[in-house]
Order: sequence, then C-alpha cells, then structure tokens
Amino acid sequence: MEDDGSSGSSSNLETGKSERSVWLMKCPLVVAKSWQSHPPSDPHPLAKVVLSLDPLHSDDSNSLQFTMEMAGAETGNKPKSYSLNMFKDFVPMSVFSETSQGGKVAVEGKVEHKFDMKPHGENLEDYGKLCRERTKKSMIKNRTIQVIDNDRGVHMRPMPGMLGLISSSSKDKKKTAPVKQSDVKRTRRDRGELEDIMFKLFERQPNWALKQLVQETDQPAQFLKEILNELCVYNKRGTNQGTYELKPEYKKSVEDSNAE
Repeated sequence: MEDDGSSGSSSNLETGKSERSVWLMKCPLVVAKSWQSHPPSDPHPLAKVVLSLDPLHSDDSNSLQFTMEMAGAETGNKPKSYSLNMFKDFVPMSVFSETSQGGKVAVEGKVEHKFDMKPHGENLEDYGKLCRERTKKSMIKNRTIQVIDNDRGVHMRPMPGMLGLISSSSKDKKKTAPVKQSDVKRTRRDRGELEDIMFKLFERQPNWALKQLVQETDQPAQFLKEILNELCVYNKRGTNQGTYELKPEYKKSVEDSNAE
C-alpha cells in the first residue's frame, strides 16, 4: 500500500487520524442499547467521565479512579453511575471505520486505554433488580395459535400409496440411532437473554460445572465460557474445584433476589 505523502491517505485506506488517541470500553448491554437509541441529531452528551486523583499519591497510576455518569434521564432500575476499570496490559489495537456508501475505510485512531465498565457499588442493588426483570421477561413464552383453513383433516391423513409402506410389525421397524449430544449443533441465544438465564440458574444453586451449564442452557461451550468469564470466577481448588460461581458484585444481587 503506497502513501501519496500529502493527504495522509492511500487509495484504499484513510490514515490521517491514525495517531489520534482513543479509548476502548466494554459496556453492559443496557448501556449499549441506551446509546444506540440516542438520536444522532441530539446535541446533548450521552455521559461524562469523572477522573479522581489522590494528590498524596499522584505518581501512582493506581490512584487514578475513573467513573462514568450517564447524562440522560434513565428510567426504571437502570444505573446512572458506573466504575471504569482500566487495563494496564493489552494487545496494541487501532479503531477502523467504513462508510456505508463506497465502502471507504479509515483509521480513526489507536487505543490508548482499555476499560471494563460495571455498575458502581451504590447502584448494584438497582442493577440486580434490572437483571431480575430481564430474567422474568425472558422466561415468558409467547405462544401463537394458527388457524388451518382446511378443517377436514386432509393434512393429517396418510397420502394414497403410503399405507402399504407403513408396517404394523415391530420387527420391520428400524430403530433410530440416538443422536449424540456432541453431534447436535447448538444455536446461540441472544447475549442478554443468556445472561438472564445464567442469573436464574445461579439463584437455584451457587456453583455450576461447565458441563452442567451446557446441558441446562443448550448453548455452545465456547460461547458459555465467554459469558462465564464476565460474570463468574472459576474455582481451581477447594471443595468447589472445577465449578463456577458468580462474582461478588453479581452474587449480591442474586442473594437480594432470593431474600425477596
């Protein structure tokens, strides 16, 4: 790829902003949906980041505390305050964008800081209520009734020529080979829906093995591991060795739910 040396771009890639510093942040699903619903024409900010510094230990990077305050008027139990945990070691990354028309690709900057966003301690109770509300909604199955125009039962009777193929003798019946669980291709659920199901399972019992969760949720093991790494800690030793349990910040919300 050749650079023309004047505009900071090439024929395929715009690199004028490649040295701009950007932040990469992993946010909860409720925050992502709230921001996606924000009208692009609205000039009001989505949130503000508050930086706290201990003046007595200004040289220590651990003294930096980042907090994000949601600017919008949040409804229900949506938390308004979040803690931003900064990662010190991560793989160098850059942010790219692509236009919907023409497919032009541009470098928007390189990642300077990476954060993991979670509800602030004072909002954990509200966040727990929100998780329980989502869990209840996910457990409701919307059943539909379909009216069949042909009410004479034609579709429920064997077609002509099929009667001779059907044997009443049990000897002629072929035994269907059982399908191995590993051969079944599992379909991924929506991430938020699966998180709600996981919280419900941990309300039932505090510790689960990965194999048990695969059977309970009927989800791919690799996909489950991604969710477990965010919500749980893995017990490598002790009486619960080889099982997962909720992180303290999520365990509190589950305990509050059981108390109710």
